[in-house]
Amino acid sequence: MAYFTYDTSVVIAKQLVNFRKTSGLLLSSIVLLELTASAQDESQRKFFESLFRDYQSDESLIIPNEADWLLESKILYRLSHHRRRVDGGRLRQLAPGMSQRMALDALLAASARRWKAAVVTENWEHFKAIQYFCGVKLIKASEFFR
Repeated sequence: MAYFTYDTSVVIAKQLVNFRKTSGLLLSSIVLLELTASAQDESQRKFFESLFRDYQSDESLIIPNEADWLLESKILYRLSHHRRRVDGGRLRQLAPGMSQRMALDALLAASARRWKAAVVTENWEHFKAIQYFCGVKLIKASEFFR
């Protein structure tokens, strides 16, 4: 069976609520972290927590392991060195919050790769840069939801 997972950008852009109807969907704990942290109210927070428990109970929750964290650190190292090379030896400061988003995206990609799951994303450019260093499968959200 082919597996896939959504990036947070897809859940937000497509306003996805019903996750159980889709065959092959694995849910990333990283996406749930981001959704729970930005929940609009207590009921929405509880909904995301219940999703976490549901996906955890049937072993369809992608949780990063030690190897994923190590791969993520290598990806971030290579991305920063690539940026330095492109900028002629200088390392430009990223926009506020960008390093945190890239770290979470790299961890999502590393853990999805271990599960052999494609990442469906709206943040194509971010994930293409990450893909270059880890080989995760990517799907553009616009193509996935045709």
